[in-house]
Amino acid sequence: MEKERPKERSNLLATKFIRFLGGRNLLFTLVILLLVACVIFMFNQVSFIFTPLQVLFEVVILPGVLAVIGYYLLRPLLAILVRWRIPRIWGILILYIAVVGVITLLVVLVYPFLRDQFTNLVQEFPEYFMKFTEKFVAFFNHSRFNDYLDKINFDYNEVVKNFTTDMVKTVKDTATNIAQGVASGITGFLSTLTGIVLSLVTVPFILFYLLKEGEKLPKFMLKVCPPRMRKEVTEIFHDMDKQISSYIQGQILVSMCIGAMVTIGFLIIGMKYALLLGFLAMITSVVPYLGPVIAITPAVIIALVTSPLMLIKLAIVWTIVQLIEGKFISPQIMGKSLSIHPITIIFVLLTAGSLFGVPGVILGIPGYAIFKVLVTHLFKLFKQRYNRYEDDVHQKYDV
Repeated sequence: MEKERPKERSNLLATKFIRFLGGRNLLFTLVILLLVACVIFMFNQVSFIFTPLQVLFEVVILPGVLAVIGYYLLRPLLAILVRWRIPRIWGILILYIAVVGVITLLVVLVYPFLRDQFTNLVQEFPEYFMKFTEKFVAFFNHSRFNDYLDKINFDYNEVVKNFTTDMVKTVKDTATNIAQGVASGITGFLSTLTGIVLSLVTVPFILFYLLKEGEKLPKFMLKVCPPRMRKEVTEIFHDMDKQISSYIQGQILVSMCIGAMVTIGFLIIGMKYALLLGFLAMITSVVPYLGPVIAITPAVIIALVTSPLMLIKLAIVWTIVQLIEGKFISPQIMGKSLSIHPITIIFVLLTAGSLFGVPGVILGIPGYAIFKVLVTHLFKLFKQRYNRYEDDVHQKYDV
């Protein structure tokens, strides 16, 4: 009897361990993971069969993403119109007319100035860059680094000269290759352009049905879920919707405020290409932390070439804009809805940018927010199961 007790105790511990991990659900999960691994292996072997699906996904992803962004931007306005007892269809049509009117107004009033400033900047930027390198060399010639570099026989003048020459050559070669590519592959170019135009044309239709029936989509998906999981799935959908809407609406508003403040500040100090640089600041501010660095780079080069006083004015304007945005605008508009640490945001942007390029940089943060919601709810379910197990065996223990 005594020899059988350790065995029984071992079986009991094993049973407790299995119960702790989920009991029969653990075996079910392992079987599912094994099946998923088999499916991935089979997919890798016959991936060529799914090429049409890949092409379809690439065609759908652009209008889908643009339609979702438009949906979250227009949904609050549509809700206001519905509260005013305007039928939903008529509210959508009113919003469409308003959006078309705003876009037309911007194209008529703002686009000519942006086009002229962009054309002038492209023509003059090589000269700006050459003057910037000359000032850079002059700075080192009169700095204490000059003596140190002479001791180690480091000719930075030659390095800067070679860098400038290589950069100009690279730009010329790139322009030549693009021209040759367009000339030789005009069919492919037209095909790509046609695909983009068709994708943009489909955006209003997708957006219309999202605004009309978007709120019914979660209810439809709940019908597919087992009844005992519908409460958790509803919470997941609600949190995802809150995270995505807060990020898209907040980031767009913050970017517009930054663009307006930068444009006004640059006009006050007499900065060249103020409208274009403000527009660039608005576009790049969609990307947190890294966007302002991209926006300020051409402005610094232009200001440094113009005069040291202009560089000081630029620094003052940029500091004021960042302080207002960080202390007042973002906390009021964005709040703490995402609750993502700045270091995490930077790592997400770098990783998503390396994997997916520019779309990854733009969509990395909302994608991470969705992933965080899923992981948070899965961990919550794990805590509930763990506490139920502790209630049965010993006592409740908060993880």
